[in-house]
Amino acid sequence: MRVIARRALRDFWRRHPAAEQPLKAWFAEVQAGKWSHPHAIKRQYRHASFVGDNRVVFNIGGNKYRLVVHVNFAIGVVLIKFVGTHAEYDRIDAETV
Repeated sequence: MRVIARRALRDFWRRHPAAEQPLKAWFAEVQAGKWSHPHAIKRQYRHASFVGDNRVVFNIGGNKYRLVVHVNFAIGVVLIKFVGTHAEYDRIDAETV
């Protein structure tokens, strides 16, 4: 998969250094993956949540952080829409962010 907006991850882990390794691990796993449908994501990340419009919420770092992405299965692209703490995530609408 091609991950777009990696800079959002870097910017976040600069503010939250404990998030760096979990986000790097997520990035490497996704980049190496081949997701052709939502079931492929659920097989790899059983705690991932689908919130509509091919948006997926991932729990990162033992659920300390949340990552919202939009997945385009047809062209193999994952677009990072939001990365934040659990508290920051609670203040957004994952379907529209």
